[in-house]
Amino acid sequence: MRISDLDYDLPGELIAQEPLARRDASRLLLLDVAASEVEDRLFTELPGLLPPSLFVFNDTRVFPARLLGYKASGGRVELLLLKKTEGAVDRWLAMGRSSKGLRAGMELSLCEGRLRAHVVSALDHGRLEVDLETQGDVDALIEQAGEVPLPPYIRRPARDADRTRYQTVYARRPGAVAAPTAGLHFTESTLSALEEAGHQTAYVTLHVGPGTFRPVQVDTLEEHEMHEEAYEVSEATVAAIARARADGRPIVAVGTTVVRTLESSVDADGHPVAGVDTTRLFIRPPRRFHVVDHLVTNFHLPRSTLLALVMAFAGVDLTRRAYREAAERRYRFYSYGDAMLIRGSAR
Repeated sequence: MRISDLDYDLPGELIAQEPLARRDASRLLLLDVAASEVEDRLFTELPGLLPPSLFVFNDTRVFPARLLGYKASGGRVELLLLKKTEGAVDRWLAMGRSSKGLRAGMELSLCEGRLRAHVVSALDHGRLEVDLETQGDVDALIEQAGEVPLPPYIRRPARDADRTRYQTVYARRPGAVAAPTAGLHFTESTLSALEEAGHQTAYVTLHVGPGTFRPVQVDTLEEHEMHEEAYEVSEATVAAIARARADGRPIVAVGTTVVRTLESSVDADGHPVAGVDTTRLFIRPPRRFHVVDHLVTNFHLPRSTLLALVMAFAGVDLTRRAYREAAERRYRFYSYGDAMLIRGSAR
């Protein structure tokens, strides 16, 4: 499959810059794979669009990972924290950006002088190891003074409201630098409505990394290298999936991160296995899915690995048709945009 297969036309005004006043006020494009049909729906209709199922959510929590400041020379600098590393206390792996680059030994002043960073080493792909220091607790200061790392296609500064809205209502495990955006539409009322309609819920964790925004930059998808992301599947979720299978309940992944987590966790027989691990799984056509029957997702960027996953799940031509019709019908795209429900074909 070539990179040009992941292209589509999208008017810039359809890229949502703000969340709707209500999370669940989104539109929902229903894509029925078996019937090859595309329908306009509302997100609040979701509980009634599937038989009693097991909905699996990603409970990762976005932390305010973007730190702004200055080099000793006065030049502006930005760090995007990725994760703590082994070794010294408060040593982090980060992405660094400045006008003339960052080198080992540099001292940075961040968060209006409240946080100091020493560049320990410069790695590949713009990554750095940095030691952070403040008068109090570093983690507490990051939570207080860091900025929400909004994706680059949202062309405005992050605001206080994004700390809530660029976060799912069920987020509980900090570690992501990007939200699992399919979950942004769900409210406590939505979750209650799912239960009332006979659906069940389970959770996995995948800490979404910055690679989710990285376009495929090679000619063929087989050449693309995925960034590593950490995930966890609990014994309770594995048991819930087994019960659902035994009861004939479909498995609904809420977001592409759930698909990647579950598909990464399977054993040789295609059954998910509990545990903590990392994944570089790149799901692209053609692909046989072992766990997931239906998918709730947002609309994804051209030339992205997420769009390739959707094409693998729904079919290349049907996905192209759905995206074309969504643009024609003026759906809102990307993180703060509308949603899609893909009802998969029979296994």
